[in-house]
Amino acid sequence: FGVGRIRSIFMYPFSFDEFLSAIGESILIEHKQTSNGQSPLAEAIHNKLINYFKTFLIIGGMPEVVKSYIETHDLLKCQQKITDIILTYTDDFSKYKKRVQGSNISKIFRSVAKFSGQKFIYSQASESMNLRHVKEIIDLLLMAGLIIPVTHSSGNGVPLGAETNEKFRKFLIFDNGIAQQLAGLNIADIIIGSDFESVNKGYIAELFAGLELIKYGSCYQRQELYYWLREDKIGNAEVDYLIEYNFNILPIEVKSSTKGSMQSLYYFLEKKKISKGLRCSLEN
Repeated sequence: FGVGRIRSIFMYPFSFDEFLSAIGESILIEHKQTSNGQSPLAEAIHNKLINYFKTFLIIGGMPEVVKSYIETHDLLKCQQKITDIILTYTDDFSKYKKRVQGSNISKIFRSVAKFSGQKFIYSQASESMNLRHVKEIIDLLLMAGLIIPVTHSSGNGVPLGAETNEKFRKFLIFDNGIAQQLAGLNIADIIIGSDFESVNKGYIAELFAGLELIKYGSCYQRQELYYWLREDKIGNAEVDYLIEYNFNILPIEVKSSTKGSMQSLYYFLEKKKISKGLRCSLEN
């Protein structure tokens, strides 16, 4: 490896804005970026964005899948493209067989999709593999960029990476289109459902938000994601994401519809004496 002579660039599937640009809806990006609580979008534009958002949750941002959508607008054909990609990755796992069985990598890859949005419990990932093998496979998937870690941080100050606990980790599949197929979600529920309850059950909204944070970071360094979790006798509390913003911590709560309480977010703000938090939802 040519140390000092090579610059790494981290590339990901399309972001939502890149998807809108690819399908010729750049004007929607401008509307979205200039709207706020005091100047919301026109309802027709907001509804159009939500419909495209639903589509993006289903097909994801892999270029070949987006290309298929542009050419056909057929979600079933897009799903077939996603299936092809998953099968290609699965076949590719076999080249690591000197270290670990390719079929075992595939099992853990699918297990990560089912655990998405939850603390990953290594002992529950596979009944047939021991803990060491599961951890080795997770490391391989991380190095390949197929899964992205979200690590617990105490959130007492910046940098967030100074107070982490890797025993408390969630993992995101690198693309929401691939994740929803691996998790076996019903795409009809996402298309028809107005309250996104089906999305919430699959944690796709939280996955989408985490991937967007990664995609909008610098492409010249590996981006890190953090979350906050409290587990005790009083009750559990969790904030979906913590980011560093203007040398301060900004907690982010992701809601899959326009409803939902923010008890964990308010608790975190009070406990850490932080003045601002961010709530993401489908509200205009």
